[in-house]
Formats: sequence, C-alpha cells, structure tokens
Amino acid sequence: MKFLVVDDSSVDRHFIVSMLEKMGHQVDDCEDTTNLLAKVTEENYAAVILDIVMPEQDGYKFLRQLRSNSATADQYVIFCSSKKTPVEVNYGIKRAGANDYITKPVTPESLTKALQKV
Repeated sequence: MKFLVVDDSSVDRHFIVSMLEKMGHQVDDCEDTTNLLAKVTEENYAAVILDIVMPEQDGYKFLRQLRSNSATADQYVIFCSSKKTPVEVNYGIKRAGANDYITKPVTPESLTKALQKV
C-alpha cells in the first residue's frame, strides 16, 4: 500500500516513514499542507497520516478541505497527534471526521493497529 505522512516535525515524520517502509509500504511525506490537496487528488493513497498541530494550516482545516472536495471526500485519514485526551481523540474522529487516530509517540504496535483498518 501507499501512504502519505504529513507532519511538520522532521523527526516524527522520518520515524513514521521509516516504520511504514520497514513494513513494506510505499511512502510519500510532506512537512506542511501547502499544495497537499492537489497531491492527494493526483495520487492513490491507501491513507493519509496527518498531524493536527501544524504552523500554516492545522490538520482539522486540511481535513475539512479533503472532505469538501468530491475527488478526496472518501480519502482514509488517520490523525497522528500529541493531543491524547479522550475528548481530543473523540473530537478528531467524531467531529473533525478522521477515520482513525493514533497518539505520539507513535509505536509500531499503534501504527500497525491503525493500518489494519485501512
């Protein structure tokens, strides 16, 4: 499968990309949401793994863009965030519209569990 990892932290991004590649997946990565809607529209990603807290546009706003575009409305999105309270996780899935949610620091187990649903 092919995944897109979007995170402004180069350390977190590299770590997640490395885990996915070790699992045998193809991975693209981005450090921000600039021109990201076009990239998601052009590529066929099994899922987008998306950080919430980013400088220019947060993950919530980008997810709203994805969901409002007919070409990307059904894109599977996994939020990956340091926001970990049950209220924040619930908001990310039920209100913001992510398909799944994993918290940082990401472990191979949490990533594998999230990918089983893709």
